[in-house]
Amino acid sequence: MTSRQMSSARLQVLAEKAAETALFHAAEADMARALPPPVADAIREAGFARHFVPTEWGGSAGSVTDLLRAAATLGEGCASAAWCASVIAGAARMGAYLPLAGQREIWAAGPDSVIVGALMPCGTATRHGDGWRVSGEWDFTSAIGISDWALVCAQVPQEDGAELWFFALPRADYEIADTWHPVGMRGTGSNTLIATEAYVPRHRAFPREAMLKGAGTTSVARCHTVPLRVLSGLLFAGPALGAARAALEVWCARVGGRPAPDPGARLVAARAATGIDTADMLLGRAARVADDATAGATEELRNPADCALAVELLVDEVERLYRTVGSTGQLPPDPLQRIWRDLHGIAGHVALRVDPAGSVYGEHLLRSASHG
Repeated sequence: MTSRQMSSARLQVLAEKAAETALFHAAEADMARALPPPVADAIREAGFARHFVPTEWGGSAGSVTDLLRAAATLGEGCASAAWCASVIAGAARMGAYLPLAGQREIWAAGPDSVIVGALMPCGTATRHGDGWRVSGEWDFTSAIGISDWALVCAQVPQEDGAELWFFALPRADYEIADTWHPVGMRGTGSNTLIATEAYVPRHRAFPREAMLKGAGTTSVARCHTVPLRVLSGLLFAGPALGAARAALEVWCARVGGRPAPDPGARLVAARAATGIDTADMLLGRAARVADDATAGATEELRNPADCALAVELLVDEVERLYRTVGSTGQLPPDPLQRIWRDLHGIAGHVALRVDPAGSVYGEHLLRSASHG
């Protein structure tokens, strides 16, 4: 077994262990609107934080396929825990675009430092000496409560217009506002990050365009050179896949325990299982593409569409299950109602909307055909 295979197997085993912990605390996380400490610890111990960290800093520089599989496994225990684990991995990947001195600083304490990402350009940066002063408020910053660092996107004024950069802030440089009161995915603790005149030296900043294109990094690992659009949907879809699997398991245990399940219930089970498997195949293909250094421009458009369609399928199948359980399945003690809320919460993410992603991919297909 190669070292890569050993790392993959270890991540999966630890993800299964973390899923047990997350399942035990899932209702608590939903009520508290944040991950309980044992769940946060399990995510870190499983290796999610280090998964995309460059190997020179002790990280795994792992594959997208392995992350998808591990996040789905964790999602079977708790979608919020899986979401935090996946986006933490994604934010650490962004750290590889910092200059070497910046990378050395954010991983000085080791590759398991928890980094969160605030991707929307909700801040401003002004020049100050050899660095910048960064201020802003970034809503929906998942897992911020357990973070050690944050990468925030802000506008840097230029003579020909503002340019977008990412800035690495240590935990001491930002505050957290309690603003996360959603219907679903409550356990992600996606509160608002606030920075006020935080000083950021030059080595802790990089242009957003580099990360979008997968360029300008010192790493040669595929997880760092892949364009963001090829893998971003997978970071969010993995938790949805696991949650849908959990919904089917809960539903089958409930309905299968009845004296004689009616033919309608049998059909619901079969259709849900097939739909979830179809989504799994779509996401598996997208992950393999993300790991393939030879993937072309077409895949950069197809992968977002495939991820969005896969999550739409998962929502549809969980919706089918939810509509058959009656009023008892809608009460808070029942895990199915939490999973139903979580799936709808995930599907609302901008990276998983079918119409925009499908429209761009479809336009490409039609143009290619007309020029063929």
